[in-house]
Parts: sequence; C-alpha cells; structure tokens
Amino acid sequence: MTSRSDTDLFTESRKSRLGQLIFASRWLQLPIYLGLIVVQGVYAYKFIASLWHLLSELDVLTETEIMLSVLALIDVVMIANLLLMVTVGGYETFVSRLRIDNHPDQPEWLDHVNASVLKVKLSMAIISISSIHLLQTFINAARLDQHTIMWQLFIHLGFLVSAAAIAYTDKLLYSTLHAAHGAQH
Repeated sequence: MTSRSDTDLFTESRKSRLGQLIFASRWLQLPIYLGLIVVQGVYAYKFIASLWHLLSELDVLTETEIMLSVLALIDVVMIANLLLMVTVGGYETFVSRLRIDNHPDQPEWLDHVNASVLKVKLSMAIISISSIHLLQTFINAARLDQHTIMWQLFIHLGFLVSAAAIAYTDKLLYSTLHAAHGAQH
C-alpha cells in the first residue's frame, strides 16, 4: 500500500484552496451586474421622460419629429433589452445559476444560454440598435453632413461583418465539437 507524503498532501491542499479562490472570484462581477440594473433604471427614466415630452409636444411636432421621437423611444427600449440580456445572461453564464426554473416569466432563451449564445444575441442586439440609429440618420439626412452619414454607414457595416464573423466562428466551433464528440462514440 502506497501512502502519500505530507508534502504531496500539502501541495494538493494548496492547489485546492487556490482553485477555490479563483472560482470564488466570479462573485466580483456581482457589483457590475447590480450596476447594470441601476443603469436599467436610468433608461426607464429616460424612456418615461422622452415619452412625456412626445405626448406633451404632440400638437406642435411635425410628422418627421414624431417619427424621430418614436425611433428614439425604440432605441431606448433596445438598449434596455441589451442591458437585460447582459445582466441576466452574464450572471447566469459567469457567476451563478438564477434558479428560476418553472417561473412563468422566465425568458425562453435563458434555458440554453451560454457564452457563445450570449455573444451572438448581443451582436444581433447591437446591429438592431445601430439600424435604428441609421434609420434616424436617413430620416434626418437633410440636416446632417455627408461625412457623418458615411461614417455611420461604415460603422453599421462593421457591426454586420463582426456579427457574421462571430456566427461563423461559433458554427466552426460547434461543428468541430460535434465531430469530436461523434468520433468518441
């Protein structure tokens, strides 16, 4: 019968404590996610203030101004949705399970959230927000210089290319993992 030396046990114990410390460090993200909840409140306030402005000025606003105001409200909603995805999905993926199984209001995407799904969802949300900004730019094009419009279009195209690259990389990773898994069976 072989016995382990005291040095081996001490080294194993140190490695175990270090691993536990590293794993526990994920809780340092908690204040960040709580801060995003505060930012969510800021956007709720911004939405209500913008809606109030739209309703109180409705009789003097032009159709274009109303359309731009509505797009600004949609933009706030989309940014708030992005914040929610990052807060809920990030916490669930990187910190701890939310343990809300079978809650009637649980978002369906939360069942299969992981870092890869979160990246794709976030890139799609950013493209959507960029699209709203681009639409606002085109509606307001007469008041903007061509240089600004061109850069906004290029930035939007950059977001599209980045999202396609992320999706393609995830597809390659997914197919490689499934091929390796299939080869094991």
